[in-house]
Amino acid sequence: MTRSGQEYLASLDDGREVWLDGERVKDVTRHAAFRNTAASMARLYDLSHDSEHSEALTSGGVHRAFAVPRSYEDLVARRTAYKVWAESSFGFLGRTPDCMAGGAAGFAALPGLFTTDSFDGAANALAYHARLAEGDLYAAFTITNPRSGEGEDDLVVRAVAEKDGGIVVRGAKMIGTGAVFADEVLVGTIEPLAPGDVEHALSFSVPVGAPGLKLVSRTSYEAQARSVLDNPLSSRFDENDALLVCEDVFVPWERVLTYRDVESTAAMWWGTPAYLNFVHQAATRFWTKLEFLTGLAILLTRSNNTYQLPAVTQSVGRLLAMVAQAKAFVLAAEASFEQVDGGRGGVMPGQEISFAQRIMAGELYPRAVQEIKLLAGGGVIQLPASAQDLLHPQLGPVVEKYLRAPGVTAEGRIKLLKLVWDALGSEFAGRHEQYERFYHGAPYVCLTMQTSAGGADNCEQLAQACLDGYGPGAGQ
Repeated sequence: MTRSGQEYLASLDDGREVWLDGERVKDVTRHAAFRNTAASMARLYDLSHDSEHSEALTSGGVHRAFAVPRSYEDLVARRTAYKVWAESSFGFLGRTPDCMAGGAAGFAALPGLFTTDSFDGAANALAYHARLAEGDLYAAFTITNPRSGEGEDDLVVRAVAEKDGGIVVRGAKMIGTGAVFADEVLVGTIEPLAPGDVEHALSFSVPVGAPGLKLVSRTSYEAQARSVLDNPLSSRFDENDALLVCEDVFVPWERVLTYRDVESTAAMWWGTPAYLNFVHQAATRFWTKLEFLTGLAILLTRSNNTYQLPAVTQSVGRLLAMVAQAKAFVLAAEASFEQVDGGRGGVMPGQEISFAQRIMAGELYPRAVQEIKLLAGGGVIQLPASAQDLLHPQLGPVVEKYLRAPGVTAEGRIKLLKLVWDALGSEFAGRHEQYERFYHGAPYVCLTMQTSAGGADNCEQLAQACLDGYGPGAGQ
């Protein structure tokens, strides 16, 4: 059954070891660096648990992201649920609980890929999916290896001991987006491993509060926020990113998904629908985020009384075209769905379109941001330092007089401009631009993989058909 927001927040009091600025955080639900974002995550749970959106968000008492889709209609229903949650944070919370929920559903669709000669993780993969769904748990993931030099492979997570009940793991993983707010963290490897690198070929899931597990947080933009009015996005939607460090963490065998097998450790992402489910959630969120940014551009130009200028109208039209493009990728991926294991594992979004979405999003987001920055001009720079200026008995009237616009109060204009700056120009905004550029991996990886995603043969055949259709004796 779904949890309430309060039940979710209570679950975070588990002794987890989160570090920020050289200090251990005692309670992420109360700390100034995390509490507002934790509350935003809790609101997602409340939307599912008891709201006018509950029917769209859940089916059979669980979030729709956990369901293994069996038809095109199921994909659409899942996307509808993704959209509701994405709109709650205007697209700025990326790795919300529905992200890994879709990944776990991907594992459950094709559990046979977890069975190898050395280890059978099929039952564990199904149990992982069931545990998350039935407990309505928030699972994060860390699937990128830290960069290590020659002779430094001990930096990457690996098993250092086997026991009757499980394994002991040591090492680090990156990048734990949202991990400080999660119930569990899945540790694995999505990047290619050398054929014989069985030492690092493992994946498992552990509670974030597991003894020996540390999360080292990056700078908190929420902690730096002056107020919700001054930093309306970063004060509430900073999902954080953390380095995961395992210092002899014990992992029971039943929580191990792959072990000492390079092929299955990769296939859990690329051979099941898990990764395509990730893209489905991310593409829906990206579409929502572009809708929000375009809405900001419209509000901004209306406030500046420039909306009707031909050049501005064209710029807004360009942004609306980007929104339509982002939407089209989501709809096309659903419409081009593919069967999993001949239909026995349900269906998944089309790979060719899903892979192309990764390239489109990374290239489109910086263009959208640049377009709106040009529309914003210098107004987002010359703003009062904080909301306190508006409330000051002497300064308030001055601010009201000189910062208002025709038909817009100074408070309304300042709110809008501060929102625009937090979305486009703040350090929080800079993280989001970099985040969207590399959300699905480095461009050279996505571009290379696109060539094997389908479509190349048809393109080549069409061009060859043209060449074969004429020769030296063709009529003039």
